[in-house]
Amino acid sequence: MLLHRQIIPRHSLLLRIRSLHSSTRADIAPSPRVSAANTKDEGTIADAFASLAGAADVVLPERFAELKRTIVPNEAAARRVTAAWAEVLGELRTAEKEILDRGSDIVPQVNYADLSSLSGEEIEVVKKRGTVVIRNVVNEDLALGWKEDIKRYIQKNPQVRGFPADNKQVFEIYWSKSQIEARSHPHVLSTQTWLSSLWQVNPDTIPEPNPLISLSTPLSYVDRLRIRLPGDAKFALGPHIDGGSLERWEDEGYRRCYKNILEGRWREHDAFDIGARLYANSDLYNGSSQCGVFRSFQGWLSLSNTGPNEGTLRVYPNLLLSSAYVLLRPFFKAVKPLDSANSREDYLEASNWTLDLASTEFPNSVMGRGQELNEITHPHLRLENTMVSVPRVKPGDMVFWHCDGVHAVESVHRGEGDSSVLYIPAAPLTEKNMDYTARLAHAFLSGSPPEDFPGGKGEAEFVDRGNPANFLTVEGARAMALKEFEEWPGMNASDKRAIEHANRLIRG
Repeated sequence: MLLHRQIIPRHSLLLRIRSLHSSTRADIAPSPRVSAANTKDEGTIADAFASLAGAADVVLPERFAELKRTIVPNEAAARRVTAAWAEVLGELRTAEKEILDRGSDIVPQVNYADLSSLSGEEIEVVKKRGTVVIRNVVNEDLALGWKEDIKRYIQKNPQVRGFPADNKQVFEIYWSKSQIEARSHPHVLSTQTWLSSLWQVNPDTIPEPNPLISLSTPLSYVDRLRIRLPGDAKFALGPHIDGGSLERWEDEGYRRCYKNILEGRWREHDAFDIGARLYANSDLYNGSSQCGVFRSFQGWLSLSNTGPNEGTLRVYPNLLLSSAYVLLRPFFKAVKPLDSANSREDYLEASNWTLDLASTEFPNSVMGRGQELNEITHPHLRLENTMVSVPRVKPGDMVFWHCDGVHAVESVHRGEGDSSVLYIPAAPLTEKNMDYTARLAHAFLSGSPPEDFPGGKGEAEFVDRGNPANFLTVEGARAMALKEFEEWPGMNASDKRAIEHANRLIRG
């Protein structure tokens, strides 16, 4: 039996959010389950990006030229992608003008209390921009208290790893009491559910019937935290896209997510169709800090009052255009290089770019690293003009960006206070996500890092590490696969299949 196109009805979403709100503090006594060992070396966030790690450029093997010819196999396909390339370049100029005119105001801002009543038009703006600031998700005093608890945790455990090593700002901390409380807060869970509800299940893009998926069921993807101090210029993480780099073209399942773009029909690309993403492998090379699960949105919860120029997030606020450009970019090269062109504008003209199916070039794509972008490798994005800082946030606000979104961290923190966040994305229950989450129990109880992150002892010997008593809600414990899921009003057949699978894993 094939799925019908699945979009969560408004009334079902409201019922699900209410059930998350009513969740009470968990009474958890989990039994350790067998966990796949974290085989990655010790490290920090720097290992995920060639620029932070200081890695040299590497020429890719010849098979990547063959990959290009597989994706663009004949003259008809070549004509389609060439036409699409020219269209995208033209649209990028129009988008740049709008971004320059509006600045940070182009990023949608909504109140947590209004999530369930947003209009269709407001939701479409969020989807177009690929980024949203959600105000007042958590009480400000509670968020500030979490930050102070984290500072004490760091003081008690000075051996903690972080980047940069001589003045740590991004900490290899996953299991502090504050993080466990934040991930299990009912407002955080219902926000994650709302974000995943923006996605849909389209049977036309799913290779097999009845996939195990519940967009209404959030899982906890355990991530790090940041306390960035004024004046810092080392955590200068430039424009990038998480979720692998070469994998977007190399992995057949992942490539299917961008089928319309790669076939020249870029305007038909649906960035919110979960179909092919269920089968994508975004970590072919076991890279440090390369995410192996599906995150509908990446995000963080603010622990400070932070605005533009104060070490905050920057985004490219046009999801469709940035995705189309990044996916098509490896297939084109400049006829005249910049230093030979009459001007930069002439260099960027579509007529100066020609199809390249012979080289192994995938600009700024490195095995086992995230996809980085800059003015040289992705010049038409004009990143110096189009990356905008998100609006000012206060403690308890959350910021989210689509998993394909181009984002960065401001290169210098010019503010007077710390710029601190807990990284908390949205990850719905899918078969792959649940398999990963079910293996977290042992890591949680032992204090070792999650599989996606640098390995080693982690927090195993840390003083005052978080424990099961720190979950604020039963739903938070379920999101960590430490307690079985229950049915809720309005759930559909897909939800039921997914939680039945989840409960089998939880029972072991």
